[in-house]
Amino acid sequence: MDTIKNTVDYVKESISGAGATASKEANKNVAKDSNADITTRAQAAGDALSDKLDEQKHDRKADVHKEAAKH
Repeated sequence: MDTIKNTVDYVKESISGAGATASKEANKNVAKDSNADITTRAQAAGDALSDKLDEQKHDRKADVHKEAAKH
């Protein structure tokens, strides 16, 4: 039963990590957009950093669940 739970948690964290990656990339593009005002670009850069942290957190959790599912 624990293997199933860990597998489900792995999938959830992988999906969350992918969402954070997509958001990070979108924010990076806004931050690089020279047509956007400086406030928008600065906010997007900060959001991209936050998304990067979320991405790493979800990836780490996914790895933990993946390893736990193997045992």
